[in-house]
Amino acid sequence: MNIEITPKKTDGLERLIEVRVPVETVRDAEDTAARRYASNVRLPGFRPGKAPPAMVKKRFKDAIRQQVIETLVQEAFQEVMSREKLDVAAQPHIHDLKFEEGQPLSFELHVEVRPEIKLEKVEGFQVSRVQAPVNDEIVNQQIEQIREQKAQWSPVEDRPAPGDMVRVQLTTADDNGEFPEAREYPLVLGSGQAIPGVEELIMELSPGSNAERNVRWPDDFPDESQRGKTKPVRVTLLDVKRKALPALDDAFAREVGDFESLDALQATVRKDLEEHASREADAGVRQQLLDQIAESNPFDIPSAWVSQLIEGYINAYQVPEEERPKFREEFRPVAEKQVRRDLIIDTIAEREGLKASEADVDDRVAKVAESRGADPGQVYASLQKAGRLREIEQSITEEKVFAWLTERNQIGS
Repeated sequence: MNIEITPKKTDGLERLIEVRVPVETVRDAEDTAARRYASNVRLPGFRPGKAPPAMVKKRFKDAIRQQVIETLVQEAFQEVMSREKLDVAAQPHIHDLKFEEGQPLSFELHVEVRPEIKLEKVEGFQVSRVQAPVNDEIVNQQIEQIREQKAQWSPVEDRPAPGDMVRVQLTTADDNGEFPEAREYPLVLGSGQAIPGVEELIMELSPGSNAERNVRWPDDFPDESQRGKTKPVRVTLLDVKRKALPALDDAFAREVGDFESLDALQATVRKDLEEHASREADAGVRQQLLDQIAESNPFDIPSAWVSQLIEGYINAYQVPEEERPKFREEFRPVAEKQVRRDLIIDTIAEREGLKASEADVDDRVAKVAESRGADPGQVYASLQKAGRLREIEQSITEEKVFAWLTERNQIGS
């Protein structure tokens, strides 16, 4: 394609290229578009395909113009990629497009290219593997969490205390001193669901009674406009429920799962916690290795990839619209680190031939099927339908890469 290409910016991974399509090429594209329209449209007094090109151009001027722009921009982009030998990282952007009748078509092409990653130093690093100990206190804390999940809530007629679950009707006077209609709220006292002044008022009531009092909003209240204000609050306590934890005995263990005794439950909890601590220690080693490799082999990363990762997390976590700007700002360093991590792993895997093979994935699926007592073919089909095979492939590749790195770097305790 006959176009003029003028690079304007080549810093880092960004490329800003000025593209100019000469008048002759524009006219050829306009003629082609007009002939296409002429062969497909009907004009009064003319058989299909027989309308004069000049009339077609005049009648469908805007549509032809749009088609010409789309065609020429796409063809010019392909020409730029070919001439400049650009390996793009994301969809390019078009800026400052100019297209006047009888004039060349010009625009600026803004694109990010994939980084060239050499990783000249990946061996000889020293990292430490620190595994958190699992003692009786930690095991007991985990058992207590299980007890909390199995707790029973029973109605009581006493005044509520911290830890009780209450149901209240609550309303706060407006600036005119009038109380709007009360709303019902379920609360667990002491959990921070209500401000201290309101909780204090609730704990003075018996089920079925009500009270009204001025309450001061705390100085650290999330809504800055309400901090330090004192307003009348009216509360009706509807009911109180108190939590009863199950006895810590063999019967509790059998209720939790397939455990013959409390000792068996505690042993299983300890083993699970130790395995988790081991995985965390391994993850720490991996992160240290990646941090040192990244520090010793600096490279730029495409901002488009970082943005794509952030938007993926926004959608996955269903971040509310009003909180998204803050999320993007705070999560960007994490996303940048993740992109850099993935690029290091992919580069080593590609260079050292460590990428997971189809046989590796099949073996992993077979193990999953065996653990479930299911047919491997059915498990494979289910994972494929859920889009999980790529995740398994990446997991195997990472395991191979970190095994390769562990052999070539010093891991201390």
